[in-house]
Amino acid sequence: MINQLITLSLKNRYIVLLIAVALFGWGAYAVKENPIDAIPDLSDNQVIVFTEWQGRSPQIMEDQVTYPLVSNLQGIPKVKAIRATSMFGMSFVYIVFEDNTDVYWARSRVLERLNYAQRLLPEGITPTLGPDGTGVGHILWYTLNAKGIDLGEQRALQDWYVKLGLQTVPGVSEVASFGGFEKQYQINVDPHKLNYYNIPLSQVLKAVKSNNNDVGGRKFEMNGTGYIVRGLGYIKSLQDVENIPIGVNNTIPVTIKDIGTVQMGGDERLGIFDENGEGEAVGGIVVMRYGENADKVIHAVKDKMNDIQRGLPPGVTFKIAYDRSELIESAVNSVKHTLIEEMITVSIIVILFLFSWRSALSIIIQIPITIAASFILLNAFGISSNIMSLTGIALAIGVIVDNGIVMVENSHRNLSIAQQKEKS
Repeated sequence: MINQLITLSLKNRYIVLLIAVALFGWGAYAVKENPIDAIPDLSDNQVIVFTEWQGRSPQIMEDQVTYPLVSNLQGIPKVKAIRATSMFGMSFVYIVFEDNTDVYWARSRVLERLNYAQRLLPEGITPTLGPDGTGVGHILWYTLNAKGIDLGEQRALQDWYVKLGLQTVPGVSEVASFGGFEKQYQINVDPHKLNYYNIPLSQVLKAVKSNNNDVGGRKFEMNGTGYIVRGLGYIKSLQDVENIPIGVNNTIPVTIKDIGTVQMGGDERLGIFDENGEGEAVGGIVVMRYGENADKVIHAVKDKMNDIQRGLPPGVTFKIAYDRSELIESAVNSVKHTLIEEMITVSIIVILFLFSWRSALSIIIQIPITIAASFILLNAFGISSNIMSLTGIALAIGVIVDNGIVMVENSHRNLSIAQQKEKS
């Protein structure tokens, strides 16, 4: 079989060369398309289910949220393990799938099962899926350099402008905001006034909730003109909250301002974000989607930041706190530099060892073709260009030329024997 293959290749050398050129061109294209990252992604193929129930102890979360979810998510196909954690007011369920399972197929299966499991949870509790990223998906951290603007305004700018813009970048799964204060309307109720007006606190909560809404009416015609009746009730200012009616006292309406004060404040925080000891800062964490090209996504996010910069208030700029592209490019360039040096060194040794340009060329030409073809397989198996994969290619260069040296040396020996027989 091997003799026939060699004979066929020798008789059709141009076809063999054409196949080699086509393989090298395909490999060169695969090099450009191959994802680039600093380290391989070895995280589990998992889907995270997050549930929040404020004010509940870990034991309550475990009994009424975590346990019903875990017990009903166990029948999903291709599930390898299910882990769960219950915290104060929060529940996390980690569904680990087999490594060859498509992550989006897994997420859809989890969503199907959650539609049934949600009926077993307390009223008003809705579990949500975590982002379709992995543990190494944090590719960029940034903060807003906004001197003279309070932390509440910075957080509002981050949540309602910057975050929404960056989430449109292809390959970005989520932009998680951190730092500052989340602005909210706060009602400080005086219990003595509630007791005086004989109004329960539940009635205040219900009134605020029901009054922060638009309602639709019917259309009627009068004198040939159509009128649409609707009620506008969305809260837009502190005065709107203060004027919400919550009851009646001697035919006089009782409003929010009669039983307490209304102010604009920040949500309660469990921690703060400090940057280099210079004070609090507001920013975001860009999480990359599963299987994306990290270096490409980071550069796309930076380009989007330049577009968003035009719409920011004067004096507000982005400040990069963590940029993985620097690590990626430094690590990959270092391995590529070593790879090129090794190719040159091996080529020189082959030339000196064989002492024949034609014979050495037939061996050296295998190196770029084999390396280019290896990237075709890397793309086929979804492996990125990182320090592990490129180092493996570098270690294999010596093995690549071994068979060529043996074959060429054996050919030289047989030709030498044949020439001696002709002379004799």
